[in-house]
Amino acid sequence: MTAVQALLADPTAAGQWQLVPAQSSVRFKNKTFWGLATVTGEFTDVRGAGQITANGGVSGELVIGAASLKTGIKKRDDHLRSADFFDVEQNPVIRVEVTGLDATGTNTATARATLTVRGTTEPLSVPVTVDQLGDGTVHLRTQTTIDRTKLGVSGNMAGMMPATTTLLADVVFAKA
Repeated sequence: MTAVQALLADPTAAGQWQLVPAQSSVRFKNKTFWGLATVTGEFTDVRGAGQITANGGVSGELVIGAASLKTGIKKRDDHLRSADFFDVEQNPVIRVEVTGLDATGTNTATARATLTVRGTTEPLSVPVTVDQLGDGTVHLRTQTTIDRTKLGVSGNMAGMMPATTTLLADVVFAKA
């Protein structure tokens, strides 16, 4: 039995889990200037909850404040918040809904999820590293590449940016 399977089979793990915001981050990176530079950013408003059922099923949700994105350059951040990209006035949240978790290795799994940005929802299947920490929390890490244009995030001045963006989540959950 893998560590992930053991966690999901543990009767004391069943129940509600809450995201620990101070120990969690959701970031992105995107090539720009025709691949010569990489823009990185972080969403600082991230909330979430999850559930492990008595039979080891997993579900959960991350709610990300779209306006909380920060790249370190105010003018760029304002542009990313505009209708050209995230359109945060009309679409204030980005939502990740997890519908299942399948163990793939000792501490790895594949999460079945959906990602909703600008009112458009796309399915995701993402690799996740799962670690139980000594304080009883669970640490999840993932990295995946998406086609942002499928989610309506299509701003692209003079063809400087490819359609793909890398998303990185490093989140910790504590039993509620």
